[in-house]
Amino acid sequence: MSSVYVGIDAGSRAIKLIAVDESGKTVCRAIVDQSIQPAVTARELVDDTLGPLRAGRCVATGYARNVLTFADRTVTEITCHAKGCASLHPEAGAIIEIGGQDSKFIRLQQGRVHDFAMNDRCAAGTGRFLEMVAVRFGVPLAEMQEVLRGETCGPPVTISSMCVVFAETEIIGLLAAGTPPAVILRGVQRAIATRIVAMMGERKHLPGDILFTGGVAQVHGMREALEQVLGRGLKVPEQPQYTGALGAALIARQDAMPDAQGISNG
Repeated sequence: MSSVYVGIDAGSRAIKLIAVDESGKTVCRAIVDQSIQPAVTARELVDDTLGPLRAGRCVATGYARNVLTFADRTVTEITCHAKGCASLHPEAGAIIEIGGQDSKFIRLQQGRVHDFAMNDRCAAGTGRFLEMVAVRFGVPLAEMQEVLRGETCGPPVTISSMCVVFAETEIIGLLAAGTPPAVILRGVQRAIATRIVAMMGERKHLPGDILFTGGVAQVHGMREALEQVLGRGLKVPEQPQYTGALGAALIARQDAMPDAQGISNG
């Protein structure tokens, strides 16, 4: 039986798994909500997803990577996201990754990390901000597009608070004043985008495509908000939440097959 090479991205909100074969092609993928026992959840995810397949090597990345003791080694999210994105879009010059608890800007040079910036101390530029809004609106985060459907004309509101705790109070006041939820949501998305672009600084003018990845890339309207603030288009991979796991799987393959050349991710 041929081996597969497993990458696990144990994020703050979800655990993602990808397995690739010896050619680098994705064999299977899976995702499950994070739990209070990430090591147990990740182990179960591996067993349930691989089934009869044999894991030749496993690399863990993400927020909880260090507790996944069954992995052969751990690698930082920065490196794994770069590896995964470069395999999907070799022409990419940079990555914007927004997760549940942090956001990252990664500058690439020939598919490798050149430099990066990271926001991991404030929820205002992360998925946590959108989660708070979803709870306040009583709508699952995956269904936020319903809030924007049938939206009335008018600019998004300005969310002046840079702290999510204070922004929630501001949003409660806007709702009490009769502000349409769609207008508030677009204001929150613009606030997140503004924080991300500020983190990028002058690097926003870099040549090459910028990829938008992470779970937040799946939230309706978020790409458009970033593009408006950034002043340029973004590319979103088909399954943007898996790029870290993909990079980890490709590193696992590289560890086991150091002489292998070429990558295929069909």
